[in-house]
Amino acid sequence: MIDDSLLDDPAALQRADRDHALLALAGAGARVRTALRLADDAGLSALRPDGRPRTLLVAGHGSVLAAGGALAALAAGTTQVLPLPPTDAEPVRRDRTAADPLFSAGMSWQLPGWVGPVDLLVIASIDGTEQGLIELAQQAYARGCSVVVIAPATSPLTEAAHQVRGLPLPYAPSTVGPAEPVAGAEPDLPPLDPGALWALLAPLLALTEKLGVTQLPPGSLQATADRLDETAVRCRPDAGAYVNPAKDLAGKLSGTVPLIWAEGPVATAVAERFATMLADRAGRPAVAGALPQVLTTHRGMFVGQLGSGADPDDFFRDRVDEPDPLLLQVLLLRQTPGRAADPAEDDQAEVPEPGYPVRRAHRLADAHDVRLTEYRSALADPLQALAELTALTDFAAVYLGLAATRD
Repeated sequence: MIDDSLLDDPAALQRADRDHALLALAGAGARVRTALRLADDAGLSALRPDGRPRTLLVAGHGSVLAAGGALAALAAGTTQVLPLPPTDAEPVRRDRTAADPLFSAGMSWQLPGWVGPVDLLVIASIDGTEQGLIELAQQAYARGCSVVVIAPATSPLTEAAHQVRGLPLPYAPSTVGPAEPVAGAEPDLPPLDPGALWALLAPLLALTEKLGVTQLPPGSLQATADRLDETAVRCRPDAGAYVNPAKDLAGKLSGTVPLIWAEGPVATAVAERFATMLADRAGRPAVAGALPQVLTTHRGMFVGQLGSGADPDDFFRDRVDEPDPLLLQVLLLRQTPGRAADPAEDDQAEVPEPGYPVRRAHRLADAHDVRLTEYRSALADPLQALAELTALTDFAAVYLGLAATRD
């Protein structure tokens, strides 16, 4: 359970937020603008590609793979977009520092056997020190595959990009200060930078717009930065839970095991990101999936009462020391262009009836007395819709984690 009073205490939230995650989320829009400016200064605006690649691979780990998944959801369909996760990890020494994280030091990547001159490999890294990614750039060069690197300008990975005749694009670092030290914390396992997704996705999209891999509305990237700013204002720490949608969502998640369902590729990318953020920021398990598949794969979890413990009909059982039961709930993420984000507003407007998978999801939840809440973006621009839903759920995950923190 969470401390509801902490959610309405901005000073207490600031004290609990030792690694300044709320500030990092508030600066996501500025990070997009900085990343676009750095990419332009690096020569991306002068790029004149010969055509679209057959396949675009996005290699890295953590937020890089989240950016690759978002890019795949936004791709126009003419080019396949594949996130490329690490394939192996070797044992590493225990004397590494926080600047050379243990979790990434021994990772290695392998190009699929079919990759060749008609494909494009984008390698991205927050610190640019992974030896496995440097070796991956060399693999691509040996096969004649074009390479683009997104990494800090002075990193070994950027130097490798020059050596393999690739295009280096600078990574826009966070301007938020370092996390405050916590006694007993593991220095080699820092939490994810919640703003890194946008520092990686912005140059990726600037590149893919040039290549024709994505076809976003004119001005979409700048409008998305503004959208992130607007959502950050709505979800700011000094906004009470009754007007702050992220705090409201965090409260609904308390004491539950969420199933994060999504309709469509954009919402699916957000659902996967939300599950990752809940694990990383709030230490909470969540299961994400797309309609209609989840109606089959998650159906077994509706049978019985999840975590209910003793028989609820046993009137004489001792309830004093009995822990509160965990309850299953469904969060349904959707992009519904032209539809209001508030279901109450939908009742006042003539809107198309939702498709069969959505209706079936509601019936399944109702049949088992499981709460289902929809979160929708009415924006037609898929990138802005992704930004609106991602910002909301990112803030909610951080608030949920902070509200369970004790000073």
